[in-house]
Amino acid sequence: MANADFEGRVYPADAPYSVGREKIREFATAVGATHPAHHDLVAARGLGYLDLVAPPTFAVIVAQRAEAQYISDPAADIDFSRVVHADERFTHHRPIVAGDELTTVLHVDRIVSRGAISMVTTRCEIYAMPESIEVPSPEAESPGEPVATVISTLAIRGEDA
Repeated sequence: MANADFEGRVYPADAPYSVGREKIREFATAVGATHPAHHDLVAARGLGYLDLVAPPTFAVIVAQRAEAQYISDPAADIDFSRVVHADERFTHHRPIVAGDELTTVLHVDRIVSRGAISMVTTRCEIYAMPESIEVPSPEAESPGEPVATVISTLAIRGEDA
């Protein structure tokens, strides 16, 4: 069972994730995304992008990296072997492109326990960092340009579930 005291907790911006061309190509291939803008730099630039464009679900890589802060916190009381991914929603404010330096602020929005199951909803606000900043400031109102919001719901089974 997840520790309900974590509801409302906000984890500060994590270390930047550098989006690379090969990572975009590999992810696109893995998910069957065949659009040339995911694989061919000339095609992406011909469509007006600065570099390769990541498939929309690429944001999950960055979001799960941020969620690991919460999942791995011993006080959160989450046994990852008992986690089932229940739902994931993406809202994109702009495309993710190769060369982006992305940082994420993690919000634990809701924890509901019913019987031996806890449902945890997290929200990852993903930002592109300005080129002049190497590490996001925890005091900053926004660590950069909004790129995507990923809302995830995890079902965490208790020992009796």
